[in-house]
Amino acid sequence: MSEYISKVAVFCGARGGVAPVYIHAAAALGLEVARRGLTLVYGGGRTGLMGAVADAALSAGGHVIGVMPEFLVEREVAHQGLTEMVVVPSMHARKALMAERADAFVALPGGLGTLEEFFETLTWTQLDLQRKAHGLLNTEGYFDQLLRFLQRGYQDEMIGSAPETYITVRDEAAVLLDVLQSLSPTGGLLTDRT
Repeated sequence: MSEYISKVAVFCGARGGVAPVYIHAAAALGLEVARRGLTLVYGGGRTGLMGAVADAALSAGGHVIGVMPEFLVEREVAHQGLTEMVVVPSMHARKALMAERADAFVALPGGLGTLEEFFETLTWTQLDLQRKAHGLLNTEGYFDQLLRFLQRGYQDEMIGSAPETYITVRDEAAVLLDVLQSLSPTGGLLTDRT
């Protein structure tokens, strides 16, 4: 196990999407996080990919921390069976606490909130405010167009580094975690120790 990563924050959709493969991928990641003895930190929801990743980790005996803003708890989307649920006043507080509690970040397929959360923490790493790994679980090529956009930004010198230098992209949960756990902090970005 990596000495650098003990808690993984997962950003993902509260919806399940149209294809069952998204739910299966979320569950595979939750199981793999628990199997490795890592703590899962996520948005605290019980539906969609959020519920799938948490339920899978819990079913494997994993430690799961949910972080949810008050207004979402009031809408009754909070997961009731977590190891720990932290209720915060706002979405901003959620992101800050998830970033504080996590050593690495993984985004699964999701919507605007998923991307916003992932890119905010990625920006903090690029600005050297933190030294944490970022990964995309690219189920069914969900993030392919996003990765093309980032490559274009790099080619057009709008983004300072090629995407592969700051985001690990894999389509299998176990392989993604293998790579993330092989990284070590070296400045703002992360590099392979081998």
